Amino acid sequence: MTPLARFRRFWLPHPLFSLFLALLWLLMVNELSVAHALLGLALGVAIPVVTHAFWPEEAKIRRPLPLLRYLGVLLLDILRSNLVVALRILRPARELRPGFFTYPLALDDDFAITLLASTISLTPGTVSLHHDAEANTLLIHALHLEDEAEAIASIRTRYEQPLEEIFR
Repeated sequence: MTPLARFRRFWLPHPLFSLFLALLWLLMVNELSVAHALLGLALGVAIPVVTHAFWPEEAKIRRPLPLLRYLGVLLLDILRSNLVVALRILRPARELRPGFFTYPLALDDDFAITLLASTISLTPGTVSLHHDAEANTLLIHALHLEDEAEAIASIRTRYEQPLEEIFR
């Protein structure tokens, strides 16, 4: 292995995850500045280096183009969900119907399941709480749950099926 490859493998063991962490940092601080971008990049490099020993295997993205489409859908859903949650919160409390539901997973790749759980939690109004590996399900809390079957179908078509395509 060349010295450059060893350097890259040590400092960027998961380059896409590093980029994801840097972008996530910028979304969380909700401010675009050079300092926050540099801090996001530093976190994006440091966290994978420190946690590399705990990763069971490297994620294998088989099809990068669907990943770009997935990220676009996710960003639009985050914006849309922010507006919906804001409107629901501004209405009287009796309009909210919070609830828990169990989501049956079709995914079997640990990294893809982690991305799905993170996606659910990033979308305002929903939080992924627990992954039951034996039953292969996610426990999800929704701020406003009208129809459990519709919520499951929406997650499956908008997020899980694209992730299956990306990591298959």
